[in-house]
Amino acid sequence: MSTKCTDCCEVKNIDFNNKKNSRLKKVFWFVLLINFIMFLVEFWQGYVSHSNALLSDSLDMLGDAVVYGISLYVIAMSQKVKASVSLWKGFVMGALGLWVAVEAVIKIFYPIVPVGETITIIGLLALAANAVCFWALIRYRNNDLNVKSAWVCSRNDIVANLGVIMAGLLVIRLNSVWPDVAVGLAISFMVIYSSAQIIKESLSFNFRHN
Repeated sequence: MSTKCTDCCEVKNIDFNNKKNSRLKKVFWFVLLINFIMFLVEFWQGYVSHSNALLSDSLDMLGDAVVYGISLYVIAMSQKVKASVSLWKGFVMGALGLWVAVEAVIKIFYPIVPVGETITIIGLLALAANAVCFWALIRYRNNDLNVKSAWVCSRNDIVANLGVIMAGLLVIRLNSVWPDVAVGLAISFMVIYSSAQIIKESLSFNFRHN
């Protein structure tokens, strides 16, 4: 479930005109609402079904909603400001990844077999939501670091959703807590890795332009 952000290395230094800013704002509002709604759905269902994978993915959704909100705030600012904000977003993603890892480890010592059917159904719903976000952002991803980091979040979420669906199917098949725990840990490692890449790109941009 690892993902690579090596394509973040070269980002075009292009200032958006007002028309492009207006379109981007609409896109960011759209994906922000989708992620916040899915956070509520996944967190509720994860709590009810005792699923670490769904709870982990819900927090990832919440983190993305925050990321998109920040992206809206800095959309018309300079590339240097955007790089600084992307650095902050990277730290937020890393903190969420560490929290998810701790939750998964705790569940190892206090195991409760989750409801596999719920995990699978909500995982499919989350996959559809993130696929919509992914395609909404893809045309803007090479314009600046701010949009690139937002697009990376959606790309990571699609990978995470596939893992959640797999966890649900394996829980149904094996009646075991381990697939749910394993996916929770995998999501956390993916988020931590991606946050490190975003932090690296942001620091590199700031270093080149100081």
